[in-house]
Amino acid sequence: MLGFGSKTSGLKIIIVGAGKVGATLVQQLRKEGHDITIVDKSADKVNNLVDNFDIMGIVGNGASYTTQKEAGIDQADLIIAVTQSDELNLLCCTIAKQFSDCASIARVRTPDYSKEVGYLREKLGLARIINPELEAAKEMARILYLPTALEINSFAHGQAEMVKIKIPEGNMIVGKTIAYIGQNITNDILICAVEREGKVTIPSGGFELASGDIISFVSTRKAGAYFLSQIGFETKQVKNTMIIGGGRASYYLSDQLIKNGISVKIIEMSRARCDELNTLLPKAIIINGDGTNPDLLKEEGIADVDSFVPLTGIDEQNVMLTLHAKRLSKAKVITKINRTRFNEILYDLDLGSVVYPKFITSETIIAYVRALTATKDSDIETLYHMFDSRAEAIEFNVAEGSGVTGTPLKDLQLKKDLLIAFISHEGKIIIPTGNDVISEGDSIMVVSTSTGFKQISDILK
Repeated sequence: MLGFGSKTSGLKIIIVGAGKVGATLVQQLRKEGHDITIVDKSADKVNNLVDNFDIMGIVGNGASYTTQKEAGIDQADLIIAVTQSDELNLLCCTIAKQFSDCASIARVRTPDYSKEVGYLREKLGLARIINPELEAAKEMARILYLPTALEINSFAHGQAEMVKIKIPEGNMIVGKTIAYIGQNITNDILICAVEREGKVTIPSGGFELASGDIISFVSTRKAGAYFLSQIGFETKQVKNTMIIGGGRASYYLSDQLIKNGISVKIIEMSRARCDELNTLLPKAIIINGDGTNPDLLKEEGIADVDSFVPLTGIDEQNVMLTLHAKRLSKAKVITKINRTRFNEILYDLDLGSVVYPKFITSETIIAYVRALTATKDSDIETLYHMFDSRAEAIEFNVAEGSGVTGTPLKDLQLKKDLLIAFISHEGKIIIPTGNDVISEGDSIMVVSTSTGFKQISDILK
């Protein structure tokens, strides 16, 4: 056993797998005050995390009961298995459940298993099964359905969306206040966060918008599309897309796009994988070739495509392909990034829509962990880190005794730099005014530059 992790008041969590996702989880869960033990066969990876984050570390096979016992499975509140192997992740959780009452979360990425998520969760007693490639594909698909958006995140079981856009010069809302938009364009959306020159603000009604602002607003899909069309943004989904790389994320994205009537062309280097994709995606065009070859891209029509999504396994290739596509075409481009060490450089490159699968995974797990540490009066449904974790959007399920029900919002003593972005009441999304009231059984979204809320009562002064 390595390291001398300091005692915390949080949960005792064992993370099996010290790859990119495991390291991200260690960083974020440690920051939230939890007692972490990392398990991996690689001594170098374990040592690196132990040295940097003041945690415990064990070099060994996470699916071995002996290793789990050494990691403290008997006292653990949660085990999270995020190795490269789906089968190993499931086995880790199964063994843990045999010898412990702890909750378990497994990362499972193979399409065959993803179709059996409900069955696996029930039979193996898992708290969560997470598929980062599938979730990333869902986010990318939402963006291609509304290509003028930089990001689109789903809440309230798909009934509400948070849409991020950049306000161009000369747009009609430049110089207008938030209140003006509600009074003169639509009050069915709520602008809940604005980034200007690197600073994130939770705006009040008197906040005046400027060109270059990056805004996030909440609405239903229909209301969001109406707002964007009213201020001059294109709202039609793309007609076709070119995807570079034929891995799991490419399959998941293509499957969704084809079901929504979008033509898909995939360029994949491996002949064997092309044959598999031809069987899995009979309606897609599969090209066997090097997607990083400019001549092949030109021949396959990169200059004329509506959208372009590089999904190679190498961040640098994805970035270069994005820049190449932006130079040659007017295509909507989405870039998938797995590492975040050069975020500031990527921001300066203006890549447009960027999707981080490991953050999607970590946000889902953090939402579950916070719910575990909260009282029974509240439950976190969804959590989303905004603007490089400088703000959070959290969807809470509201239970009796939560402290926020039955009182008009204008009379609630809310903390500073926080707003309630929507109320989901009996299947209807309400963009709230000060007179609206939260009821037991509702779900609400809270957006704040203060982070770490675990329960609804945390939003009150």
